[in-house]
Amino acid sequence: MEKINLFCLPFAGGSKYSYRLYEEHLPSFLNLIPLEYPGRGTRMSEPLKEDIRQLVHDLYLQVENKLDRAPYAIYGHSMGGLLCYLLARKIREEGRMPPLHLFITGTSGPAALSRTEKKRHLLDKKSFIEEIRNLNGSPDEILQNDELLDFIEPILRADFKVSENYAHTRQEPLDVPVTVITGTREDMKPEDIRLWQQEARNPVDFRRMPGHHFFIFKYPYEIVSIIAKKLLVHHKSYQL
Repeated sequence: MEKINLFCLPFAGGSKYSYRLYEEHLPSFLNLIPLEYPGRGTRMSEPLKEDIRQLVHDLYLQVENKLDRAPYAIYGHSMGGLLCYLLARKIREEGRMPPLHLFITGTSGPAALSRTEKKRHLLDKKSFIEEIRNLNGSPDEILQNDELLDFIEPILRADFKVSENYAHTRQEPLDVPVTVITGTREDMKPEDIRLWQQEARNPVDFRRMPGHHFFIFKYPYEIVSIIAKKLLVHHKSYQL
């Protein structure tokens, strides 16, 4: 029986290896396919992309030849959550088979992101690193290592520029089920999170988990369980 592909989009500064914890808890009917942004991980030699349209196009090219081969869903955290939504829009524009489900963690609705006043990518190095530290997503061994910081800083700046310069345009809501999970201690307003409902035709399943922005590292089993339960219905229908 064919598996359901789960395309996973990294957060700012992340790579295709960012979801290795998820792979440990994956049920047998799911096939995790991590995508890679240019300029990091296995694509280190390529230039970073700071334009969100170019990045979405790049992601589309990565999945293009897999869209009709097996059912699939898309997952993304933070910047990856925004790109998850934009990739789904791109797939619709291209007239391809839509995803079974979108799973988004750690980000407000696109309409809220578009009006953010934070421009962290313009901060001086000291202030920028302090912002990274406040997100509780980078180990201290990185934040206290000058060489590692010099390496990851341009990647993070490019990714933050992508998100912080995003200009939202209202389009027809997606006719795809959407689940949004956020941390209880994240720096975002509940009303901004609920703006995801503007982008979906059906009611969005909003959930909360304890923790800061990178709560996903503490609850990989729980997040994978939510994804699996949502997709298990589709898997069973394919077996009938």
